[in-house]
Amino acid sequence: MGFDRNGSATYLAAQLAKAFTRSLQARAAKLGFSPGQFPILLALWDEDGLTQAQLLQRIDVEQATMANTLARMQRDGLIEKKPHPNDRRAQRIYLTEPARALQEEALTAAEEADDALFSGFRRFEKELMLEYIRWAIDNGRKLET
Repeated sequence: MGFDRNGSATYLAAQLAKAFTRSLQARAAKLGFSPGQFPILLALWDEDGLTQAQLLQRIDVEQATMANTLARMQRDGLIEKKPHPNDRRAQRIYLTEPARALQEEALTAAEEADDALFSGFRRFEKELMLEYIRWAIDNGRKLET
């Protein structure tokens, strides 16, 4: 009896994440960002001037991954870092004007990537699947504590 990948939620979830990344990749590249930078952009569009620690609280990635992604975003002119006014060890991260200007097109690109993945789904099927995904993610977070 072997492992059935098509019956494994863990395997299928990883494949779904890869499919979304591929779907967003081409759209994002045209706009000047990568799928890995998208969660950071989302967080900063909601609240600009967060610290790296605050971003880590909002985005579920490793600290080293966050640091590397922020370095690339700074190199690419998407963010700038400024000293924190109350904590000499921290820096606040701000979007540059070009990154702020990306918001509408980037959100549209993400919606198009979602639409491509859910092509052929009826509305209630998509909503049900999203609910199941959120439920599984919540269950996974409970295992971490």
